[in-house]
Amino acid sequence: MRVALIVIYTARLEECRAFYTDLGLPLALERHGQGPEHYAAELDDGTVVELYPAGPRGETGRLRLGFTTVAAAGLEPGRHLLEDPDGRTVELVVMG
Repeated sequence: MRVALIVIYTARLEECRAFYTDLGLPLALERHGQGPEHYAAELDDGTVVELYPAGPRGETGRLRLGFTTVAAAGLEPGRHLLEDPDGRTVELVVMG
């Protein structure tokens, strides 16, 4: 088993898009049928990460995410604990 999809619902869609894009997540604007515009990225292992507007469902609450990348905007190699615009902890390991 592996993770195939992570969907984050947020009231701060553009702020979260900027945050995760700065970390290196290749988010692209999408829309499926009559659904809302959202952002999605497919990781190297096939996992899809999506950012959706919270809408009437609301935010999904607390969540801690972890990513490993070869480069992230202005971060030195090593382990970094960051906080996204909604207050979620994001652990980012930048490879040296």
